[in-house]
Amino acid sequence: METAEGDGCAAGPGTGCASFNQDSTSLAVGTKTGYRLFSLTLVDKLDCIHESETPDVYIIERLFSSSLVVVVSMATPRRMNVYHFKKGTEICNYSYSNDIVAVRLNRQRLVVCLEESIYIHNIKDMKLLKTLLNTPSNPSGLCALSINHSNSYLAYPGSATIGEIVVYDSNKLSTVTMIPAHDSPLAAISFNALGTQLASASQKGTVIRVFSIPDGLRLFEFRRGMKRYVSISSLSFSSDGEFLCASSNTETVHIFKLEQLGPSDEDEASTWTSYVGKMFSAASSYLPAQVSGMMSQDRAFATAHLLTSGQRNICTLAVIQKIPRLLVASADGQLFLYNVDPQEGGECVLAYKHRLFGTDEDIGQKDESEGSEVAVSPQQACPSYAATVAIPATGPVTATLTGYSEDGGAKKGEVIPEYEFAAGPVCLDDENEFPPINICSNTT
Repeated sequence: METAEGDGCAAGPGTGCASFNQDSTSLAVGTKTGYRLFSLTLVDKLDCIHESETPDVYIIERLFSSSLVVVVSMATPRRMNVYHFKKGTEICNYSYSNDIVAVRLNRQRLVVCLEESIYIHNIKDMKLLKTLLNTPSNPSGLCALSINHSNSYLAYPGSATIGEIVVYDSNKLSTVTMIPAHDSPLAAISFNALGTQLASASQKGTVIRVFSIPDGLRLFEFRRGMKRYVSISSLSFSSDGEFLCASSNTETVHIFKLEQLGPSDEDEASTWTSYVGKMFSAASSYLPAQVSGMMSQDRAFATAHLLTSGQRNICTLAVIQKIPRLLVASADGQLFLYNVDPQEGGECVLAYKHRLFGTDEDIGQKDESEGSEVAVSPQQACPSYAATVAIPATGPVTATLTGYSEDGGAKKGEVIPEYEFAAGPVCLDDENEFPPINICSNTT
């Protein structure tokens, strides 16, 4: 059972692992008795689109909305199995010299992380392209892979004792930069959808930083809290890159807004908050660097309070039924969906909670604090996360990402979203692309 602090997996008594897919349209959950794949297109209904009885799954990753899934179980922790779940067939499997601690996917690369080495495969034919040996000890499998075609960067710890991040180009197979992100070891890292920014948090859990990629310049610094150290388990950007959420072992999930304050903000100088901010800014030049840095750190734009604390969980931001949502999957096997106000922020409202395993009656319980169900207008072009506004109308509708289908991957002839393939439109047909691989069994 995965209990480490790797990015993107929740573990605990209820679940062996849980992971959102790359565009947050799907949730994969593994337990001692099997794994399930859920579609995240509705708030009040959680559709299980696939179920397997593979026991003791501790890694389960799905490639976007395609039929390709990667599974690692405790029975064979050194072997990675790649399946086409719609066809019920195994595409291939690979065995490694030590236990697998993490797997990351995008449309070009499949990355397998061991405690002291990383293997980079070409996802189209599973050919091993590069092996990074003698990497710093990384027992939790902490790593991040950008989903962008042009900026297909891989990030992993550059040290086991301090918070250094190695940024590696998985297209060119070369190291890009080393970022001195934190003084203490890393706890979580995550790329935005464009692969142009990287968020990080250390094991102290008090400060979250965002860096530009590939140059590694610090863009933002957010203070999660000052009273106590916490264990940050996941970081996730919204699809438009304007918000960043962070979950930990506490009862609060934080959402930060990534915005640079410029001359246009001078219009707000009349407010007391703005006045105090300007005074702090003016005083910072006379104060020690540590003190002035603390003053410049932004706090959360929005927060959500969980029903329990002390449990490992993962979070993501998504637009579901035209409304911005915060999704939190907890280690005890529950999924919480919160409504987010992208303009005002503040306290997020719990809209629905689902039990990921249990009886049919348990899977889908409406929070009693909500007075009415969410209704949305017919589907239109999906706006950005920040620009989305809840507009009550008639008739719920299933929101799907253009270019993908639950039948497995991209619909034939449709175009993959630009944020994924920034180099240009690419058309994929799932039945031809996956599985395109000859049945293979390899040892690495």
